[in-house]
Amino acid sequence: MTTLNRRDLGLLALRLGTGAVLVAHGTQKLLGWFGGGGVDGTAKAMEAMGFHPPRESAIAAGLGETGGGVLLALGLATPAAGAAAAGAMAGAVSVHAPAGFFAQSGGFEYPAFLGFTAAAIGVAGAGRYSLDHATGHVVDRPWVVATAFLGSALAAAAVVGRRAQARSEAAHGENGKNGENGQDGQDREGSTD
Repeated sequence: MTTLNRRDLGLLALRLGTGAVLVAHGTQKLLGWFGGGGVDGTAKAMEAMGFHPPRESAIAAGLGETGGGVLLALGLATPAAGAAAAGAMAGAVSVHAPAGFFAQSGGFEYPAFLGFTAAAIGVAGAGRYSLDHATGHVVDRPWVVATAFLGSALAAAAVVGRRAQARSEAAHGENGKNGENGQDGQDREGSTD
């Protein structure tokens, strides 16, 4: 077996494993499979996490994971698949980041690992045992890599930025409300003394 074949077998194994995990998570969101909430349950969770609009966010996350995972496993449109999955994982990282790095404490380790793996496959290409190779790399060109990752990065930045802004505004509103309540409480206490 040559080094090239080992590399291609390794890419196949990595694509299949990563793709399968992404599909499992995505179908939880879209279809309620594997104990997931489906679109409605995921939309409620997205709203609670600060993603707006929640239903569209649920669908986008589910499609990014499911679609990206299927395409990665098949080795088809690999740059777009890797970029889509990495973009979806960027949103998940933003949710888990306050808990730190390690997954055992609820941190972002796991979605970051999936995102980096998907991105690496998208950049490296699918290898010989793929539909990209079988189709002559029609949708696996350098310009596709650049366009897919730029588009995904811009979309992820917009979504994560909008979530951060909404959460900041909500926290500011809560702090203002708490400050008013605290002030009112002090005024009442002061007036009763």
